[in-house]
Amino acid sequence: MIKFLHTRIRVSDLDTTIAFYEKLGFEQTERKDSPAGNKLAFLGLPGNAHFLELCYSPEYKVEFPEDLMHTAVGVQDIIEYCDRLEKDGIEIWPSKWREKFSNGEKKMAFVTDPDGYEVEILER
Repeated sequence: MIKFLHTRIRVSDLDTTIAFYEKLGFEQTERKDSPAGNKLAFLGLPGNAHFLELCYSPEYKVEFPEDLMHTAVGVQDIIEYCDRLEKDGIEIWPSKWREKFSNGEKKMAFVTDPDGYEVEILER
């Protein structure tokens, strides 16, 4: 059987990005240098087999087109989860996300990591 193991994203500051994803509930599982000299950190969510690989290289400038890619996480109670993120200083968007939920729209919101990668939050 073939397994999907991890997704790599380039980051401009490894420690800042790790701290951001830890606020989302990710845990660092491994940190090492790659054979090419990059600094790597692997982050996972408890109970998930897929990892997010953060890659830092001092000579690489992180730039990508807006809306190129995003990751998504599923949570049981999106309001509780987003309230906790806001208390940790993370901006939730769109700005009136709570009001959209009361209108019966799909319960989804977004946050943006320190390099501009979007993380979609879905209630599951």
